[in-house]
Amino acid sequence: MTSRAALRDLVRRVEAATPPGRDRALDALRALAVLGVVLGHWLVTALVADSGTVHGASPLEHLPGLTPATWVFQTLAVFFLVGGMVAARGHAAARARGTGYGVWLRARVARLFRPVVAVLTVWAVAAAAMLAAGTGPDTVRTLGNLVLSPLWFLLVFTALTAATPPAARLHPAWPLAVVLTVDVLRFGLGAPAWLGWIDVAAGWLVPYCLGAAWSRRLPRSRATGWALLLGGGAATAGLVLYAGYPASMVGVPGAPVSNLNPPTLAAVTFGLAQCGAALLLLGPLRRLLTRRPALWAAVALLNLSVMTVFLWHQTAMMAVTATGLLAGGPLPGLHTPPDGPGWVLARLAWLPVFAAALLVCVAAFRSYERGRPRRDRRTTAGHRTAPETVRPAGY
Repeated sequence: MTSRAALRDLVRRVEAATPPGRDRALDALRALAVLGVVLGHWLVTALVADSGTVHGASPLEHLPGLTPATWVFQTLAVFFLVGGMVAARGHAAARARGTGYGVWLRARVARLFRPVVAVLTVWAVAAAAMLAAGTGPDTVRTLGNLVLSPLWFLLVFTALTAATPPAARLHPAWPLAVVLTVDVLRFGLGAPAWLGWIDVAAGWLVPYCLGAAWSRRLPRSRATGWALLLGGGAATAGLVLYAGYPASMVGVPGAPVSNLNPPTLAAVTFGLAQCGAALLLLGPLRRLLTRRPALWAAVALLNLSVMTVFLWHQTAMMAVTATGLLAGGPLPGLHTPPDGPGWVLARLAWLPVFAAALLVCVAAFRSYERGRPRRDRRTTAGHRTAPETVRPAGY
């Protein structure tokens, strides 16, 4: 069978295995959110080789003109929106089947954390090997931070997942009011900075609750989408222009305030604008993915390994960076300081290489996310169907 015929066969199998009632647009939104995070990290994270050590740097510190890129690639609110919608639906369906809360939660948490065990094990061995080989502790610490930093997201997502039953009944305005209050206390009344960590839960609870509300088919009209998009965008612009919030939607080294660590009111209003855009895209995405089976197959396969992609994308970048050191000298866009447009152009050229390395990681570790495949003896056009192909983590 030729490669083209094999691809057509795979597309047919995915299409045949997709339940008729599956909302393909949710999978597409999740895929777009994860791809935004991956590309954003690859573009704003630099590993600079200097005198035998490797340290991290950000082009945002030297090139403020890249700030608009953070408005495109900081897509976490969309992930929490979809997560809230899916979790609320899943919990309601579990209750209807008579499945207890504990059983439902354990199943969801297992799907999230099976791939975490794999990445932590590999990196524990890698760190020990690097230290034993004489790699400097600062270099190992830099690499370890890049691997571990995405895990905060999983911890918050897990906490919100555990809180799905009450979150499904909570209006998003309540956690939004908490974020507003905390920011007024921090930035307006001089309250301790640690108070901002309340917003780690409250800030991401806003899109999560919004998704849970949409799961109950509460207002999902285009008017609601436009109101969130325009209102959230206007609020964010006002906070940046008149209230002193940073324009970057991710942290910038050396900046006194980060919009993301912990989330600020500007990050939350920006997330509301993203949620509005996501709501407006639901209909067009459903129609597009129904008409284009090949595109749907790509979305379904990405969702099947979405947590593996999220957990290993920094490792893929680091593997390419380490391999590039064998060239004998710093390579532009890979080991050089991100201090000019030339670095940006060079880094864009490296993105396909990072993607290829990530595909290798996914091929090696995706089984930890999928768990044990379910046997299905049904056939379609002489082939087994593959229901697991469209059962991504989080459903």
